[in-house]
Amino acid sequence: MADQTKSEGITILWQAARLTLTGEYIIAPEILKIHGSAIGTLGNFSASIGKAKSKKTFNVSAIVAAALKNGTVLQYAAELPENKRKILYVDTEQSPYHCQKVMKRIVRMAELPLAKEPKNLEFLTLRRHTPEIRIAIVEEAIYHTEGLGLVIIDGVRDMVYDINSPSEATKIISKLMQWTDERQIHIHTILHQNKADENARGHIGTELNNKAETVLEVAKDKLDSNVSTVQAIHIRAMDFQPFAFRINENALPELVDGYSFNKEKRESHFYDYFELKDEQHRQALETAFPEAELYGYSELIKALKHGYASIGCVYGENKLGKLKTFLENKRMIVKDSAKKYGFNSGYHY
Repeated sequence: MADQTKSEGITILWQAARLTLTGEYIIAPEILKIHGSAIGTLGNFSASIGKAKSKKTFNVSAIVAAALKNGTVLQYAAELPENKRKILYVDTEQSPYHCQKVMKRIVRMAELPLAKEPKNLEFLTLRRHTPEIRIAIVEEAIYHTEGLGLVIIDGVRDMVYDINSPSEATKIISKLMQWTDERQIHIHTILHQNKADENARGHIGTELNNKAETVLEVAKDKLDSNVSTVQAIHIRAMDFQPFAFRINENALPELVDGYSFNKEKRESHFYDYFELKDEQHRQALETAFPEAELYGYSELIKALKHGYASIGCVYGENKLGKLKTFLENKRMIVKDSAKKYGFNSGYHY
């Protein structure tokens, strides 16, 4: 009887999942934009990544402030529907004292009074809890907050025990997709980058890159440590012009007018392979891996050099090593038990 009930439940889910050619489907409302380009829609999630001290939380404070005032802060323009104006900010890393500083900064940037609790902002501090309790609390808040439109998870890494666990990464990313779809909200997460390269940390970072509608990189300008830049590494909508900000004398982020994103500066932060399209990567990899060949590390580097040179990207040894890590994290190339590398033609970019 139990098996029959389970089968009937799966049948119902199967029928509900069927897409029809004549059905009417609603375009997801765009609630967050930069220069007119949508970076956040209801029913989806996005992410900010960056190295330590790159001012990721300052940047996300601007996103929340824009949503709180339903206007523009820095370059973030928010337009939440009237019935989706509530914002939930979840911090998993900092003490209540430091979380309150972030909350006050958001309120100041939204030009609201500090002496009065903002009615549309709820702030949770979950540092003391285990990952499963954090997930349970966030889920409870998401499903029982009326009018919720935007959720910030500052420290999604702390929703798992092992950042390199495929099963834990799949579980939390599945939760993000479930929460956003069922509640028709937008979730924006924050994750650190690897110290050695520009990839988001761990298996959870790989899954975020694969599933998020937008991934923003917040990076310190290597020529001026007081300036941080924001650009899209992955975006489903039209790309936007990167922008830069600094922290002013009032401890608030402000735009840097006239900042130059010239090639020399971009090379200090970013690598050309991040800017390549899916079809460019595929063409290069198909050239590098003729007839499904497998390579050891040295052979792989030579093959990648040849493959990417065929599409006009001439990389040195150092960059080829970083490219290999990028491709492996994206599962565009995979390593077998014999430590041989092969092309995963069924990858999802």
